[in-house]
Amino acid sequence: MALKPLVSKCTLPRLYPTFTCYQQPAFRSKGMPQNVLQCNISRRIGVIAVTASTLLAREAIFREDIANAFEFRMVAPDQTVEQAESGIRYHAQSLLHVKALLESESWSEAQKALRASSASLKQDIYTLINNKPATERPQLRKLYSDLFNGVTKLDYAARDKDVSRVHQCYENVVVALDSILSRL
Repeated sequence: MALKPLVSKCTLPRLYPTFTCYQQPAFRSKGMPQNVLQCNISRRIGVIAVTASTLLAREAIFREDIANAFEFRMVAPDQTVEQAESGIRYHAQSLLHVKALLESESWSEAQKALRASSASLKQDIYTLINNKPATERPQLRKLYSDLFNGVTKLDYAARDKDVSRVHQCYENVVVALDSILSRL
């Protein structure tokens, strides 16, 4: 007696996703049949449709003429110019005191101190820049950007524990801080 395999050849049909939509009538009646709308939509077409609608919605929301109507800037709540001027020296000194932590290579403490002091200093400098005449602001904003980009690079260097890059970034931060404080 010869044994025959149960399945000699497996040929499964290729399955495509089918989305079925049932349109329910406003009122239910026993004699009224339910309308069935079937459509075959592939995943690729669905993804393209969703992506296109998202991009079009983004274009409508973030159009340049609408975006320029609003001022998106950091707001220092209840901070006066006098408060910013009195706090700026203290926050700058606390930013410079990070050097001791960097030299002792206590990286996580240095990062925490760097972030805390730079956040307060950033707010103080921003408040002072906004109260300067409009002709001085572009140059001050450039210095502001250089300073805090340097702080970010210093933070990344401390995270990577790269001693030479930490010292280089720290020196860049000191130079940028001196240049912006001399102009404020």
